[in-house]
Amino acid sequence: MGAAGDMIASALIGLLAEPEKFLEKLNNISVPNVRYVLEKSEKCGISGNHMTVLVAGHEENENFTDIHEKKEHRHGAGIEEIYNIISSLPVSEKVKNDVKGVYNLIAKAESEVHGEKIENIHFHEVGSMDAVADIAAVSMLIDELSPDEIICSPVAVGFGSVRCAHGILPVPAPAAALLLKDIPVYAGNFEGELCTPTGAALIKYFASDFGQMPLMSVEKIGYGMGRKDFPKANCVRAFFGCDGETKKKMFELNCNVDDMTGEQIGFATNRIFEAGAAEVFTVSAGMKKNRPGIVIVVICGENELENVVKSIFKYTSTIGIREKELNRYVMNRKTEYVKTNFGEIRIKKSSGYGVEKEKYEYDDIAEIADKNNMSITEVLKEIEKDNQK
Repeated sequence: MGAAGDMIASALIGLLAEPEKFLEKLNNISVPNVRYVLEKSEKCGISGNHMTVLVAGHEENENFTDIHEKKEHRHGAGIEEIYNIISSLPVSEKVKNDVKGVYNLIAKAESEVHGEKIENIHFHEVGSMDAVADIAAVSMLIDELSPDEIICSPVAVGFGSVRCAHGILPVPAPAAALLLKDIPVYAGNFEGELCTPTGAALIKYFASDFGQMPLMSVEKIGYGMGRKDFPKANCVRAFFGCDGETKKKMFELNCNVDDMTGEQIGFATNRIFEAGAAEVFTVSAGMKKNRPGIVIVVICGENELENVVKSIFKYTSTIGIREKELNRYVMNRKTEYVKTNFGEIRIKKSSGYGVEKEKYEYDDIAEIADKNNMSITEVLKEIEKDNQK
């Protein structure tokens, strides 16, 4: 039944053990004039979630086909203003980069559709904040769930036409159609707009593969409901689980550099991670002409290989990369919440090969340390002392 930003967020929040607590976290990020409301919804006898985004107390129309605002009616927000809003959100840099990345896809699509430069594009005041709120929610949820991979089924887009600010447009709307390039889509059986530009941008940015659901052991299922009623359940369904494979085919890419500063290497490492690398590390080495240098080593999956190679060439000084295929053995992982004197914090649990391990989420421990003027070691000692009572 296609995808919209609120439906995707609603499905993902259903994967959490305590969605209400995450809702509180969302409302604390203070997107301007935005409040998130989570409510139960039923479609065709199936119970799920619907996350409503209220902008100044009002809900944006579900047919979010065109958030571009004409020049002569500029009471909305420009792209730089929106980026500034995103930069001010009290979330991690990774989440900020994800939100900007998704919104940038929408802005580029709108720019191409309207034949204007991105900096000249303005967005409807309500629609722009609604999109930022949906994208921020999905980005934070994906960061919270920390999946190794996101696989999406082919996307139903609907058919017919839809009314927007510029008149009547075909379905999928032009911006959504651009965003869905290179993604498997089909019309489906129901007339109307099933996939919005925001939904399309989120799928394009986060999904690494498309197709039928792979072999997996499902741990959690979330249902995100739309507003409209159809003969078919109008929902996005999210499955979270393990593929059961403890040995994965990976690729090692490495290159030698002897003309980059530490700052440049640090910046390149962050960009390579963003391109999809599973691991990035450096090794000191002696280079030709007896010069000290660095070997940059990157581990990534097959689906991320092309983007990672491009990123290495773009952000490092190397002109050649070595590649070798390898197997990576991984343990099954899950994240749980535990109660402490400092409140609830996440703990990562790993198991497999007859071994079990657990570790507190660093970001949670670091936040506690900052708030209480303590060191990481002191926080961990207090938590362990509390557990022994």
